[in-house]
Amino acid sequence: MRRNAKRFLLTAVTVFWGCALFDAVACTSAVVTGKVTKDGRPLLWKHRDTGQEQNRVEFFSTERYSFLALVDSPSVGGEAWIGVNEAGFSIMNTASYNLKEVGDPVKEMDREGVLMFRALSICKNLSDFERFLDTLSRPMGVEANFGVIDAEGGSAYYEVNNTTYNKVDVNDPRIAPNGYLIVTNFSYTGRFNEGMGYIRQQTASTLFAQAAPSYSISPQWIAQEVSRSFYHSLLGIDLKNVSGSSVQLSGNGIDGLSNGSGWFIDQDFIPRKSTSASVVVQGVKRGEDPQMCIFWTLLGYPPASVMVPLWVKTGALQPALWVRSAESQNAPLCEWAVALKHKSFSITRGSGSRYFYWRGIYNEEGSGYMQRLRPVEDEIFRLFAPLIAKWRLEGEIDVKALERVYTEVSERIAVAFSGI
Repeated sequence: MRRNAKRFLLTAVTVFWGCALFDAVACTSAVVTGKVTKDGRPLLWKHRDTGQEQNRVEFFSTERYSFLALVDSPSVGGEAWIGVNEAGFSIMNTASYNLKEVGDPVKEMDREGVLMFRALSICKNLSDFERFLDTLSRPMGVEANFGVIDAEGGSAYYEVNNTTYNKVDVNDPRIAPNGYLIVTNFSYTGRFNEGMGYIRQQTASTLFAQAAPSYSISPQWIAQEVSRSFYHSLLGIDLKNVSGSSVQLSGNGIDGLSNGSGWFIDQDFIPRKSTSASVVVQGVKRGEDPQMCIFWTLLGYPPASVMVPLWVKTGALQPALWVRSAESQNAPLCEWAVALKHKSFSITRGSGSRYFYWRGIYNEEGSGYMQRLRPVEDEIFRLFAPLIAKWRLEGEIDVKALERVYTEVSERIAVAFSGI
């Protein structure tokens, strides 16, 4: 191996271990206005990375608004990690590592889930959320970016620390000239060049920039082209384009760095071992009924799962694969997806857990589990598309029809996973 290749690999491994601590509390996200989406409706996306790999969906009926949310499984209660309520208010977060004031002595932190649970319970719009933040007791116990959309056209990020917050208005063309913002684990108004997630932010930005001019951004596009993207913006490679699991890197002083084994380091791709879910809230156009907001949900490791639409309207009667099962507190679909993920991250000794077997996920023969699950997900979108269009036109969700489709979809998903 050439000297510059060795130097590059040594640097990559050093950076990898330096960043590994943050992988368990890191996310990739976007607030997208209707200016650039396929159907003119806003989107709120959270690709969640966490130390809790089992996630599920739960319905909550609270003092003011009912809501759907992604929660840990098992849940400690009173926390939400992305959600949408019956008023069309939706919120999610990413951890930030450059917002906390220097010398801040507060030790009781990580209350983002509690804050979002409360906001979903009482907020109707961005103005409500701002009043909520204004009246919270200090210190707030958070260091995070909160993405929010509402049914009135509001789209913004709020960069919040223990004492203050800054609103970043995604509707303002001076701030978001492309009609969206991508946020990972640093804040735009935080300390310059500190924080984490810069490579993931660049990766997602590149992907969104390719889709925005043609108005291709949709929940399906995000699930299939971003949450499952194995493009790496720093290395300049896309594993899906790798032939025979051999990587050719150019522009980095490396000519022909090969990996014929099919194993790769799990570092700075958008989907990672720590990814527990990817959710897109599809909001409504101004004047539409907020009950038409859709909670598009990918539970578990996105390459090993499929996306389905959920609605607050159906209350506690959510489909069984996405909620707490009778046998455990876990959602069956998440358990299936995590089991497949563990096949890819099968080395447990030493530092082997930091590597994944790409050919089990995606390969030239088309037998990777991501490839085998794709037709099932395509069929889910095909089945729901005419129903969603009909319900929007009529202004009412046909719950009975929805239950029938969920039954059909759940059977197809179970069959697909049983054959992998």
